Amino acid sequence: MDDHTLEQRSYNMSKIKRKDTKPELIVRKYLFSKGLRYRIDDKRYPGRPDLVLPKYKTVIYVNGCFWHHHNCKYFVWPKSNIEYWREKIEKNVSRDTLNYNKMKDMGWSVIIIWECQLKKDKREETLDELFREIVNTNGSYSSEVKLGSTGVLLD
Repeated sequence: MDDHTLEQRSYNMSKIKRKDTKPELIVRKYLFSKGLRYRIDDKRYPGRPDLVLPKYKTVIYVNGCFWHHHNCKYFVWPKSNIEYWREKIEKNVSRDTLNYNKMKDMGWSVIIIWECQLKKDKREETLDELFREIVNTNGSYSSEVKLGSTGVLLD
């Protein structure tokens, strides 16, 4: 059972940000410092990508490990209200996959960066590899490119 009252839980959930999260800000500041310009949270594209880089025809989704079910040590299924959370998270994953595929069908490269890949011990490697993938993609696509142990470039 949940340790919080409905009011407490509702308040906690209302404080969870949809955009301008810490991981997203880390990626944005890094790419801006490298001279890349982008659009933020663009409603015109499926899934409202966190960053849209039109010059490179690339979109970046910065995903939280919990909300998007990343297979890492930071994802743990909740112990209460199990059915609700399983259904909610599985819907998120299905919607993500659908949005990524729509973007690919539109000819865009899709890069997913996970929250855990921006932890201090991996951040520099992740961001450097992300930058290389963006500037090296520039119209040349492969079926799936791993960003080292970081993210995935889908196209």
